[in-house]
Amino acid sequence: MGVKDRPPGSRSRLIANIIFLVSALYLLSNLLFPQLFGNPIPQVPYSLFIDQVDDGEVARASVGQNQITYELKTEAEQGTTVFRTNPVLDLELPKRLEAQGVEFAAAPPPKNNWLGSILSWVIPPLIFVGIWQFFISRSMGAGGPQGALSITKSKAKVYVEEESTKITFDDVAGVEEAKTELTEIVEFLKTPERFTTIGARIPKGVLLVGPPGTGKTLMAKAVAGEAGVPFFSISGSEFVELFVGAGAARVRDLFEQAKKKAPCIIFIDELDAIGKSRAGNGFAGGNDEREQTLNQLLTEMDGFAAGDATVIVLAATNRPETLDPALLRPGRFDRQVLVDRPDLSGRLKILEIYAAKVKLDTEVDLKQIATRTPGFAGADLANLVNEAALLAARNRQEKVTQADFNEAIERIVAGLEKKSRVLSDKEKKIVAYHEVGHALVGAVMPGGGKVAKISIVPRGMAALGYTLQMPTEDRFLMSESELRDQIATLLGGRAAEEIIFGSITTGASNDLQRATDLAERMVTTYGMSKVLGPLAYEKGQQNNFLGNGAMNPRRMVSDETAKAIDLEVKDIVETAHQQALDILKDNRELLETIAQQILEVEVIEGSKLQDFLNQAHEPAKEALTV
Repeated sequence: MGVKDRPPGSRSRLIANIIFLVSALYLLSNLLFPQLFGNPIPQVPYSLFIDQVDDGEVARASVGQNQITYELKTEAEQGTTVFRTNPVLDLELPKRLEAQGVEFAAAPPPKNNWLGSILSWVIPPLIFVGIWQFFISRSMGAGGPQGALSITKSKAKVYVEEESTKITFDDVAGVEEAKTELTEIVEFLKTPERFTTIGARIPKGVLLVGPPGTGKTLMAKAVAGEAGVPFFSISGSEFVELFVGAGAARVRDLFEQAKKKAPCIIFIDELDAIGKSRAGNGFAGGNDEREQTLNQLLTEMDGFAAGDATVIVLAATNRPETLDPALLRPGRFDRQVLVDRPDLSGRLKILEIYAAKVKLDTEVDLKQIATRTPGFAGADLANLVNEAALLAARNRQEKVTQADFNEAIERIVAGLEKKSRVLSDKEKKIVAYHEVGHALVGAVMPGGGKVAKISIVPRGMAALGYTLQMPTEDRFLMSESELRDQIATLLGGRAAEEIIFGSITTGASNDLQRATDLAERMVTTYGMSKVLGPLAYEKGQQNNFLGNGAMNPRRMVSDETAKAIDLEVKDIVETAHQQALDILKDNRELLETIAQQILEVEVIEGSKLQDFLNQAHEPAKEALTV
């Protein structure tokens, strides 16, 4: 698909050219024929006029009440012989003129130069309008909207089919269910008569719902590419303006353009910018600009007839819960298509698409990379491949290797490596034991995930070290015991500091926050409390077990219930903390060995790390502290 620039309107260009031509003729004639437009005659002081009269230089004069115009006998140096001066009360002037032989008479009444008067009033505004039209034409040539008053024109970019840049379903991976759903839309656009002849109604709107970066815009372009129809792309925020009514006018203009190019697709990105529920706009019975724009969109989507124009509206949002119910009713956005984060097979297909654009080493295992990137969206995977290619180019390599991909994953997950941040020997020792504590507890607890790397090289904004855990498979459900294992793994670093140094530092602050949040969700969201029972104490849409999404406020509960929730959360965290202490005490020698090793090399990973962690063992049940 390529963007088609709209040429400026011929009428606007014609007006601008006429105005510039008239302005140029006016200026030229003003120079060549100054008397036509009342160009002023040079004015001199009255005293100079008297001296010239006394010296006999004046040939004739025209004396008026407000002005004296006179002509010299000989040519002046400045190239003119006619001058004017303002008269003063001089009763001797006629005698003086007569004595010097000057021809003089009273000045005739001034003629009404109607042409010059009219042009002097009309030409300056025309010049201003001409300059305005010139800059408007320049903005039109740069891709701006048409016309001088273009505030109500649609700002949608129009894509037309080009084989060289055409996007199809082959360029989209990881969302097979969404592709299947949208394939029917392509059939509607290609052969609408096949459906209308039997009385079927063509869908007017399809809403693409999913997290950011999952490929909603790419899916919309692929639909247009498969159908081979024009594609109008605009963001919801581009409808909203300071001027009242501008957004609604742009909606009308957009749909008028689309009807002329039917069959076609209108894609509105970030629909929630104009489609938020009108019940919560803060105006009781109000009529603000965004609401007018939404009302016009609702009207336009109801205005299509089955045989009139095949125009399908695709819209994308990652906040469907905020949309107005009128948008989601049948007849407007008839279908909602979920474009979710890809699973393992989907991530592998996405990596294959983007990896085909870079030079890969033969040892690169894309399946292993897909396994190590759970929760990555399509945009994240595209960024991962690009980061790996940049690392390879920075190291002056000819191909991208597996090590480049591994480093790129760590850069995205943990942040940029900061070798310039120098830690003292004491701090480095604390960080080493802290990270090894995480790794040992994670290796023993079955729900902790596989430990892939331990590093004490600072990364990102605040991480002085990190333990990288990679899942072996995609998980969509987790049991209570696995969540407790995760909390114990998070507290492994703090437990190691207590055992080795007998004190704690601020390094476990983030671990404590994550452990507390997870424990609170177990109690208030997942109902994993024997005291409180299977009840939910949080409002609205809840976070998943990975903690994705915004935190939801707690429901209104009594003081006794709030106290019970706090006690349950504290009990879960303290139990997990004790588990971590028991595991590390039972594996004290291994903790010391791995910590000393990592202090020497700073990073341990691969088979060497697994050999160490395989020696860790779970403490005997009778040894566990109750």
